[in-house]
Amino acid sequence: MTTAQQLGEDALISRLLTRVPCAHPEMLVGPGDDCAVVEHSRTLWQLLKTDAIVENIHFSSGENMTRVGWKAIARVISDFAAMGGYAQWFLITIAIPTNQSVLELENLYDGMSQCLKKYGGTLSGGETTSLPDGGKMVISIAATGIVEKRRLIKRSTARLGDCICVTGRLGGSLVGRHLDIVPRVNEARWLSNQNFATAMMDLSDGLAKDLPRLAQSSHLGFQIDSTKIPRHGSCNIEQAIGDGEDYELLFTVSPRKITALLREWPIHFPDTSLSCIGKMVDSADSMILHGGWDHFS
Repeated sequence: MTTAQQLGEDALISRLLTRVPCAHPEMLVGPGDDCAVVEHSRTLWQLLKTDAIVENIHFSSGENMTRVGWKAIARVISDFAAMGGYAQWFLITIAIPTNQSVLELENLYDGMSQCLKKYGGTLSGGETTSLPDGGKMVISIAATGIVEKRRLIKRSTARLGDCICVTGRLGGSLVGRHLDIVPRVNEARWLSNQNFATAMMDLSDGLAKDLPRLAQSSHLGFQIDSTKIPRHGSCNIEQAIGDGEDYELLFTVSPRKITALLREWPIHFPDTSLSCIGKMVDSADSMILHGGWDHFS
């Protein structure tokens, strides 16, 4: 019997998707990007996203539930941002033990509310269900977003020779930073409006996992200079590449535009750093990165 652990997350998803219909005339992007993209109107695409966080996987038991609520919503908003869009409607499903503290649940929803008020989006429904004795809390978020058709950015559209860039600093999420996600909504909207980014995604599973995904989606390889990877505090390069849950933007830029981008960026976003860390190359010349988060490894 083959197990999920033996396959790994990406291979498992690919195998399961062969068993269900994943194409429709009104769907521009299906599984494999930060969001699904479907027809909405003459000028807009609708973005579809679902995400879940699980106690003792994505947050520790006894954690500040306001921060957990913030994280649950911010992860989804980060995915909308990575495609150049913004949030719209949210459905929240929670599975909880019957002895769950009501105060903790109120704190959880306070954190969700804070994130929705800051970045946009409205709670429009959901579901609450119980767990067997000893079960751990599960918070599942389903949401829709919107992006103008001219501003949509996918992870599959990088081009040979493009520069690879990241916002902010990487690594150190494991010490608690993963609960304080700052979705790069304004930065992503600006990049899409100025036509700087040729491809983009957010860094959820770490550079070691997500950069190969972007490259594979674009049928390319990559080369990076590890000395140029921006790091939090005392993080070493392995942590910066592999910790995951950075929720920074990873995107590619035409080499013809990189000078203008680096000149204009600090004018618009003086509090968010931007680093050029490598370039897209032919698949045969790609380097290999190790590390990153895999649910089943």
